[in-house]
Amino acid sequence: ALEEGITLFDTGDFYGDGHNELLLREAFQGIQRENVFISVKFDGKLHSQGKSHPKSDNHPNTVKNFLEDTLLRLGVEYIDLYQPGTACIDPSVPIEETVGAIADMVKKGYVRYIGLSEVGVDTIRRAHTVHPISWLQMEYSLFNRSIESNILPTLRKLGISLSAYGVLSRGLLSGTWSKDRVLGLNDKRSNGPRFTNENIEKNLALVEALHEIAEEKQVTIAQISIAWALSKGEDVIPLIGARKQSQLHDAIGAVELNLSSSDLLRIEKAVPPELVAGEYYPIPRKKWFI
Repeated sequence: ALEEGITLFDTGDFYGDGHNELLLREAFQGIQRENVFISVKFDGKLHSQGKSHPKSDNHPNTVKNFLEDTLLRLGVEYIDLYQPGTACIDPSVPIEETVGAIADMVKKGYVRYIGLSEVGVDTIRRAHTVHPISWLQMEYSLFNRSIESNILPTLRKLGISLSAYGVLSRGLLSGTWSKDRVLGLNDKRSNGPRFTNENIEKNLALVEALHEIAEEKQVTIAQISIAWALSKGEDVIPLIGARKQSQLHDAIGAVELNLSSSDLLRIEKAVPPELVAGEYYPIPRKKWFI
């Protein structure tokens, strides 16, 4: 990724209970700090020696402790963007207090920007009054466009970027998924309604509708899906979670793909969001801060 000019690396202290941060530390050896942008989510728990402490606590006086641990694991002096991973955080703590604690770390130079993750319009506005919010991290793809009605317009009104994850809908929009694919028991997708027998065929039929467009442009469906997200504006930053180098190179090719307005209309007509069958999560995720 570094060799290909990718500079944004998004992680969380709860990814592998800190192990992912240690991997990044190893990857950044010999790289000038200013040449990478590191964003980190925290879940309000201490993560040490690969173990997560069960009690969640994101009161202001503890946020500093989580940040200190992350800085040590990454081996850096500051985090470019720090954000609460909302789905994991104690809902009894007002967002103003959490953002205020991070803002104190901004003043001290340990953090440069503040982000939010999976919250609604009210929380975005409340947090933004405490300290400027730089981005909101939300799922956004051809299969999930619900944020277009309210959240995305609010972000643009406030000058906040969108950090879009799930751009390939956990692989469904990769163009390589088969209805016969068997998921392992440890694969979270195995319990997802979107991947069940009654829904997977409907969803793959939508993906199949993209084949003609991809073939005309001599690109992959994954590249079409990523380029669609990129076309939504310079304030939309697609996050790509490639597991293989081949997937990474495929994703990079989307940057050179220019989609015309007519191309975009065809793509969106091929995949009407209201026809996507099933949610990703078996139980709808709670939005602690509405």
